[in-house]
Amino acid sequence: MCRHLAYLGPPIPLSGLLFDPPHSLARQSWAPQDMRGGGTINADGFGIGWFPPGSDVPLRYRRDRPLWTDADLPALAAAVSSGAVLAAVRSATVGMPVVETAAAPFAEGPWLFSHNGKVTGWPDSVADLAAALPVRDLLTLDAPTDSALLWALVRHRLRAGLDPAGALAEVVALMSAAAPGSRLNLLVTDGTTIAATACGHALSVLASSDSVLVASEPLSPSDAWRPVPDGSLLVATASTVSVKGVAS
Repeated sequence: MCRHLAYLGPPIPLSGLLFDPPHSLARQSWAPQDMRGGGTINADGFGIGWFPPGSDVPLRYRRDRPLWTDADLPALAAAVSSGAVLAAVRSATVGMPVVETAAAPFAEGPWLFSHNGKVTGWPDSVADLAAALPVRDLLTLDAPTDSALLWALVRHRLRAGLDPAGALAEVVALMSAAAPGSRLNLLVTDGTTIAATACGHALSVLASSDSVLVASEPLSPSDAWRPVPDGSLLVATASTVSVKGVAS
């Protein structure tokens, strides 16, 4: 059910997240360790979003194929550095399309978003939630997938002025009520703050005095990694991390 990560801190090459660590995102694409019954590999696309120096609008690189098949990506990742990154590899739910636009991160303005999980009973279980969105948002979904709908629901709240933590918490609460048993690990960043939920899937955080890395699975064997408890909402900047109940 996908793997994702977000980083804030001093600029580092993208390869420092995607390829260099012993359990990098590239390795997690073909050898994940904690999928929790949500698939075996993440071969249905990938994406990287990063903020260029001095910009509050991210760039994206997305493909609809396995990350390990992109021969150009290692050189690109080694050449590009950023202090704010969100990246993901995808394991598509059976019946959902494998297309580039279905790969996270989804984006608008300064926001990058990813979903690791599955909405149960799709699409009937969430038809009423979808109907509450503006019609234009439904007509312009990135893809006919649960992740794209979750992004539309989160984005609608961000546009209305809700902070990212509040937007994620509200969507998780509504989705959990409409589609019980859904796996809802959501991740959003604007390049200065990360908000993430652990709801049905693994999530870990590695923090120092000037950086934070949130990931589905630790990228290294360091004891400094800390698991985020299931049912939690994490909010972090490069220098602070807080975790509370997602329904708080």
